[in-house]
Amino acid sequence: MTGRTGSTSPRTPTSPRHRIAELRRIARERFGWSDLAPEQTEAMGALLDGHDVLVVMPTGSGKSAIYQVPTVLLGGPAVVVSPLISLQRDQVAGLRRSAAPDAVAVNSAQPESATEEGWRAVREGDAEYLFMSPEQLAKDTVLKRLRGLNPSLFVVDEAHCVSSWGHDFRPDYLSLGEAAERLGRPPVLALTATAATPVRADILEHLHMRDAEVVSTGTDRPNIHLDVRTFTDDDGKRAAVAHWTAGAHGPGILYTATRRDAETHAARLRQDGVAAEAYHAGMKAVDRRRIQDGFMAGRPAVVVATSAFGMGIDKPDVRFVAHASVPESLDSYYQEIGRAGRDGEPARAVLFYRPEDLGLQKFLTARALDTEELKKIMNVLLGRNAPQSRTRVAQLSGLSRRRTTDLLNLLEEAGAVTCEGRRRAVRASSGRTADEAVEGAAEVFERRRRMDRSRIEMMRGYAETQSCRRQYLLGYFGEQLDRPCGQCDLCHRDHDGRTGTTRREPARAPGHRAPYEPNDRVRHAEWGEGTVMCIEEDRVVVLFEQVGYKTLSLAAVAEHGLLTGA
Repeated sequence: MTGRTGSTSPRTPTSPRHRIAELRRIARERFGWSDLAPEQTEAMGALLDGHDVLVVMPTGSGKSAIYQVPTVLLGGPAVVVSPLISLQRDQVAGLRRSAAPDAVAVNSAQPESATEEGWRAVREGDAEYLFMSPEQLAKDTVLKRLRGLNPSLFVVDEAHCVSSWGHDFRPDYLSLGEAAERLGRPPVLALTATAATPVRADILEHLHMRDAEVVSTGTDRPNIHLDVRTFTDDDGKRAAVAHWTAGAHGPGILYTATRRDAETHAARLRQDGVAAEAYHAGMKAVDRRRIQDGFMAGRPAVVVATSAFGMGIDKPDVRFVAHASVPESLDSYYQEIGRAGRDGEPARAVLFYRPEDLGLQKFLTARALDTEELKKIMNVLLGRNAPQSRTRVAQLSGLSRRRTTDLLNLLEEAGAVTCEGRRRAVRASSGRTADEAVEGAAEVFERRRRMDRSRIEMMRGYAETQSCRRQYLLGYFGEQLDRPCGQCDLCHRDHDGRTGTTRREPARAPGHRAPYEPNDRVRHAEWGEGTVMCIEEDRVVVLFEQVGYKTLSLAAVAEHGLLTGA
C-alpha cells in the first residue's frame, strides 16, 4: 500500500459543467443521493477551486455532503472537526454504510490500539475522512502527524461554536484557525445551520478564512409549526408539559433546564404510559449511548433531556421538539427545534413559557470572573521573556488547561497578551501591569455578559410577541420575512383572539426601501456601532457590539435621531 509521503494530484474535472456532472455521479453512485442541490454544488465547486467556504444551511439540508463528495476527487484526507464523540461515531458509521471511502475517528474515548489503527488507515490511504475534536487539534503531537498526511480539506462542523458568542462552550474552537495554518493551509470549510451576520464575521475571522465564498440558503424551516404556551405558576406548567407530551405524536424530544427536571419529567411520562428516558451529562456514558442508539432505532419514543442531547442527531422523523423551560437564547432554541422534521414532513416546536423561568437563565449567565486566576496567569507571563505554550502556562499557574485557555482567550481579546507563531505561544503585551491586564479582561467579560443578558431578553421577546413568531425568530438571525408565516400559533388567531384566521400584513411595494434594512450598519450615540437585525411595523432590532440586542421604537428613532449610518 502506498503511504501519503507526498501530495497526490487532484482528480478534478476542469470544465465546470463536467465537474458538476462528476459530483452528481459520485453522490449517486457512492453515497446513494439521487441529486444535489444547486447550493451544494456551488460550495463543492468553490472547494475544488481551492477557496475557503462558509455554508449556512438549515438543519437536515445536506451540509455534510459538501465535504464528503469532493473528498473523493481530492488527493488527500479531509480533517473534520466535530465537537462530540457521539457525533463523530455517528458520522463515521454513516460513511461506512455507503460506498464512500472509509472514515475513522481519533478521540480519547477509544482504546489506543483503535486510535493507532485509525492513523494507519489514513496514512496508507485506506481512509479518507478523519474526525477529531477541537481539543485533539490543540495538541502539537497530533498536528505533526496530521501535517504529514497532506490534508486536502479542513472542515469545521457546528462552526457557530467558533464565534465569540460561544466563548464558554469550547475555548479550543478559537484556535482552529492556527491549526489549519499548521496543516499547510488546505481549503477551510465551515458548516453551520444558524449564523447571523455578526456570527459569520466571527467565524471568518477566527478560522482565518481568506476571500471565502459564503453559501447561504437562509435558516427558515417552514414545515415546523411554532407554538408558545404561557403559564403563571410552575405546577400548572409542569402538568401541561406532561399532558401535552403524553398526547403528542412522536418520536420527540422534550428539553429541560436541569438534570433533575429531566429525570422528573421522564418518570411522569412513563407513569402515563409513554416510552420515555431521561438524558443528561451526569449519566454514565454507556447509558447515554444506549438511550441515543435506542431513540435512533425507535424506542424510547421520547427523550427528556438537557441541552447535552441532540447535537448531530440525524433522525429524520422527529415529530416534535418541546421545551419545558425557556432556553438561554434564540440561538440555542433554533438549533434545538431544528432537530424536528428533517424529513420535510410537518413537525411541531412548542415552548412552555413562564416569565419567572427567565430568572433561572439570568442566574446561569451571572457567573463571576475570578480575577485572582487572571492575575496568576499574568504573573506567570510577566515573569518570563520567552513566549510560553498554553499547556506550560496552565502548569505554572496551577489551573486546568481548559480554564487557562478560556482566560487566555479573554486576555487576548483585551489586548493583554499576544499569540506568536503557528503554535499560538503566548506572551504578555508590553507596557501593561497585571492589574491593568485584569481590568481590561474584566471589561471584555462584562461586555460578554451584557450580550448574554440581551439574548435572554430577545428570548423573552419571542415568547411574548403578539406578531408572527417566525418573523420574529428569523429577524433575530437577520432575515426578513415580509409576510406572517401562517405556521405559528399567533398566525392562527387575529387580534380579537379568534382562531382559524391568519393575520396578513401588506407586502412591501417593489423597490420600496424601509428606513433600515437587515444587516445595515448603524451607530448609536451611547451604545456605539451595531447591525440592524430585523424591522417590524413600529420597531427595529439592532445588535450592538458593546451592549447586545436592543429593540428601538421607529418613531423614537425618527424623532430623536437615535441612529445614524456607521
